[in-house]
Amino acid sequence: MKIGIDARMYSSAFTGIGRYVYELIHNLAEIDDRNEYVIFMNNPQFEEFKSPNKRFKKVLVNAPHYSFGEQWRFLRMLKKENLDLVHFTHFNAPIFYKKPCIVTIHDLTLHFYPGKKMTSFYRRWAYKGVLRSVVSRAKTIISVSKNTKQDLVKLMNVPEERIKVIYEGVNKDFKEVLDEDLIKDVRKKYGIVREFLLYTGVWRSHKNLVNLIKAFSYMKKDEDFDGQLVITGKEDSVYVEVRAMIDELELEGNVVFTGMVPEEELPVLYSAAKVYVFPSLYEGFGLPPLEAMSCGTPVAASKVSCIPEVVGEDNAVFFDPYDPSDISDGVLKVWENEILAGELREKGLERIKNFSWRKMARETLEVYGG
Repeated sequence: MKIGIDARMYSSAFTGIGRYVYELIHNLAEIDDRNEYVIFMNNPQFEEFKSPNKRFKKVLVNAPHYSFGEQWRFLRMLKKENLDLVHFTHFNAPIFYKKPCIVTIHDLTLHFYPGKKMTSFYRRWAYKGVLRSVVSRAKTIISVSKNTKQDLVKLMNVPEERIKVIYEGVNKDFKEVLDEDLIKDVRKKYGIVREFLLYTGVWRSHKNLVNLIKAFSYMKKDEDFDGQLVITGKEDSVYVEVRAMIDELELEGNVVFTGMVPEEELPVLYSAAKVYVFPSLYEGFGLPPLEAMSCGTPVAASKVSCIPEVVGEDNAVFFDPYDPSDISDGVLKVWENEILAGELREKGLERIKNFSWRKMARETLEVYGG
């Protein structure tokens, strides 16, 4: 077969859809010696991409998501290649492409939490129209969790038999860092001077940072707690309530904002954290808790969406993310109980063995019919 892969979000960064596309392509190159692949990309990734072997051809699209270029220029290029199958790795696909395709749906976050950047009528209309179009046309829909599958069934009336659940993997670079000098240097770089709990991720409403900060203020009232809260990720000026809540609760100096952390430092921060906390209200898969587990860090996480499914019911302490006091209680349960923390550490290291990018690629290849 001649298979097209929409790789416009291709990235070697540790997490996100870009990593999914990266791992899919590179693992397919190692396990599939029969099919041909056409990889559709935007710049600068097109220039940086080196085809893993002669069966992989790259094509420059330069068509941003939600653009006219996506609907027309990308469409022309797909037709030109005369493909047997196209894998749209995100729901953004040309609505007039009628040949066989499959699509990966990572989440339906925008249905529940459109956020402050999805306010225009055009963007909301485009999102729902493009999503419905590709879901209705795809011969198979890949969902990255059972929870997302159920969302598709419930919200979009997709028959269950059309959906295949294929879990994502954990990058092999996430492992416990034991180099004390390296840990010391990274802590010093970011001004982390005490034991700390860690959050990693973007700043969006469904990530629930305001309730996390409220919960942290409750923890500070516990006489046995003297930790810091470390929040990574690029600060988003749209979500001013995060900084405002810190000022209101007088937590300046106790909350550390690292900004974007270089990839090689993320495993260091995970390994150095006493507890990893994941207060998200909704996820399609939720890689960060698995990354923390892979680094030997105990996890406290939301008991909603796909998070218990992916993390495993017995492998973390779960809390109600809508209740800051319950978040506080859950984190303190791990923070103050070394025996429990040790048990969660061991369970977490065992749990992550269930998630492999190679396994994801093999199961995806089966969906292709290869």
